[in-house]
Amino acid sequence: MYKFIICFIAGIGAGLGTGFAGMSAAAVISPMLITFLGLPAYEAVGIALASDVLASAISAYTYGKNKNLDIRNGLVMMATVLVCTLFGSFVASKVPNTTMGNFSVFMTLLLGIKFIVKPVMTTKESMNQVSGKKRILQSVICGIMVGFICGFIGAGGGMMMLLILTSVLGYELKTAVGTSVFIMAFTAFTGAASHFAIGGAPDLWCLLFCVASTLLWARIAAKFANKATPATLNRATGVVLAVLGIAILGVNYLR
Repeated sequence: MYKFIICFIAGIGAGLGTGFAGMSAAAVISPMLITFLGLPAYEAVGIALASDVLASAISAYTYGKNKNLDIRNGLVMMATVLVCTLFGSFVASKVPNTTMGNFSVFMTLLLGIKFIVKPVMTTKESMNQVSGKKRILQSVICGIMVGFICGFIGAGGGMMMLLILTSVLGYELKTAVGTSVFIMAFTAFTGAASHFAIGGAPDLWCLLFCVASTLLWARIAAKFANKATPATLNRATGVVLAVLGIAILGVNYLR
């Protein structure tokens, strides 16, 4: 029962973060499993990435259904991210447990504050004015960085992708989140598969509980986000990320 409770709570935070902001489940699930269940960091990251797969897929479906998903340009970044995720995952297997995960915590908190203080109010019209060639080049370069981070710290690249899509590529928030979770569904699968291939099979019950809880709350959050106004979504996303960032810092402090 204790294991179920921890995984369910972790799934709530991970699912809300994924559905609202395209945040990787690893940012929440990994420290929870490591701190309260004593799982090795590499195994915890693998479980978190596996939880990302279905949660990101259902979120991407919801955003795509509401026409808030840029598949064409997302595929360009995804191809680069997938290759670099494998390399990042291999490097992560060679470093100490404490090296992984810290970066994503601060990224979550700072990005949450950013959305509250300086919301993304870009429109789809202004987003589409960027030339296709420029966006493809930016996507490749950014995909290299995001992919390595995804594989190395198990962050799914969600926070980096959201920051890049809104600040560098000029996406409006809903399309940025939709495109981010679309990419994450594939990068998380690649990251999880490589983690399990290198580190072995994970705790089955932890895996099932985390996947189910994250999927449920990601679906709820994505449906709400697509119905919200840009201003409301910015505030909701900022609050969710800031709260999760503070909570994760608190969990890490207990370790």
